[in-house]
Amino acid sequence: MPEIAIDLTPETPEDWPVIDKLHERAFGPGRFARTAFRLREGVPPDPRLSFVARIGSMIVGSIRLTPIHIAEHSALLLGPLTVEPAFRSRGIGLALMQASLSASIKAGHRLVVLVGDEPYYGRIGFKRITPGRVVLPGPVDPLRLLVKELTEGAFEGISGAARGG
Repeated sequence: MPEIAIDLTPETPEDWPVIDKLHERAFGPGRFARTAFRLREGVPPDPRLSFVARIGSMIVGSIRLTPIHIAEHSALLLGPLTVEPAFRSRGIGLALMQASLSASIKAGHRLVVLVGDEPYYGRIGFKRITPGRVVLPGPVDPLRLLVKELTEGAFEGISGAARGG
């Protein structure tokens, strides 16, 4: 596959209509009922940690990180992460995650959780959360609830209900 020049930039309000369409194509109307969406509901993503991938002027990928709490502990929720189907399997999703996680570390965050596939997200250090340790506001497959410590030991002793904000 030939190399593609990808430009990663922080998300801006001007990007939102395009990102919304990208999410609509990738996840369909059922996305609003998903537990991760319910956790993000009413809480905007952190613009310093949310990025878009562009090829020229076209947005081909997006990642958002949203502040949440697990019990009284601050964390971030990764997602949605999406890449236009024609540009998948070219490292764009990985590049978006690396940009967001690096920005999160620089901003002093310690912990990121997500609902996703461990084989994919495990490549950058996400690990499965023990079932029942973190409770989300809706049903979720416990095998898909993952965590990444941005600082060693950040998840020690943390458990409880997750909520937005």
